[in-house]
Amino acid sequence: MARVLVARLDSMGDVLLAGPAVRAVANGRFPDGSRPNQVVMLCGREGEAAAGMLPGAAEVYSWDSPWIMNPAPKMTGPHADRLIEYVRNSRITEAVILTSFHQSPLPLALLLRLAGVERITGASTDYAGSLLDVRLKPGEDFPEDQPEAERALGIAEAGGFRLPAGDDGKLRIASVPDARGLVGDDPYVVVHPGAAVPARAWPPLHHAAAVELLQGAGHRVVVTGGPGETSLTATVAGPSALDLGGRTDLRTLAGVMAGADAVVTGNTGPAHLAAAVGTPVACLFSPVVPAIRWAPYGVPLELLGDQNAACRMSRARVCPVPGHPCLDSVSPEEVVAAVERLIGGVSSLSTHVSTRRKARNR
Repeated sequence: MARVLVARLDSMGDVLLAGPAVRAVANGRFPDGSRPNQVVMLCGREGEAAAGMLPGAAEVYSWDSPWIMNPAPKMTGPHADRLIEYVRNSRITEAVILTSFHQSPLPLALLLRLAGVERITGASTDYAGSLLDVRLKPGEDFPEDQPEAERALGIAEAGGFRLPAGDDGKLRIASVPDARGLVGDDPYVVVHPGAAVPARAWPPLHHAAAVELLQGAGHRVVVTGGPGETSLTATVAGPSALDLGGRTDLRTLAGVMAGADAVVTGNTGPAHLAAAVGTPVACLFSPVVPAIRWAPYGVPLELLGDQNAACRMSRARVCPVPGHPCLDSVSPEEVVAAVERLIGGVSSLSTHVSTRRKARNR
């Protein structure tokens, strides 16, 4: 059994979106899976917990990339040597490097070559020389305007790896826990108000108003957030919603989301976690990155926010437009209406058009 490294050095959401590609590499180059691979998942510390939840990932190794992380660690000889020695000692002979459109696989490919990796696949707009054995040219060999999960799977397929028969290519995690001990048995909606960067955040008081309206419409609400977000979740939950801020690790959060009728969240890792457990998402999506690439994948979706706002495609971490109009203009009533459509099984036309128009032109 060959040991193949799959690299995705970004955050939790990015790692979850790599899931279908990981399963393809684990399945091997034979459609019947008769010669599977042992996948070693290389990620940064922010993606480590998610990588450990991916079906097909037999081993996870965390290494902080100086060209990906923000803030970035210093690129020193000892830091590079730690990765090189791990790969060299792990009997890894092949690698698939997964990147987004604005990232280069070449720095990592160089380190993997120094570690003795014989065959490397990646997508690069730059000349790769001897660093890549299989090089895809974005915009030529595959379109850039496609969901990030499909981009990653396309890179794996270029290396010769295919999903097993019957695999639908959606996001997935292994062994989702039963969270009823935390949330109870009655139906509920999850509201996750936190965001990785300010440009993707909906105001806390808007969230709080949406929670009140959801409860007024008869929905039980569970508010989730990380250990550093307990003040935020308390504000949003108010006196009557269930506040789980700081009370869940990633796997437990997956269980909470799996039991929900719908999840309300921004463009952040938990949106992709909800997709990975098959729960519909009302996503407050700032267009600093394109929805066609980064919207929750493979689940019923309501896309909220002005996708043509002035911040569009800026990749800004802090909103460059006074008043943050792309999201602040979304009313709590609109969020409640989106949740009702998701629970009723009817998605809005605007969401369909925003996330799929470009996909039809691939």
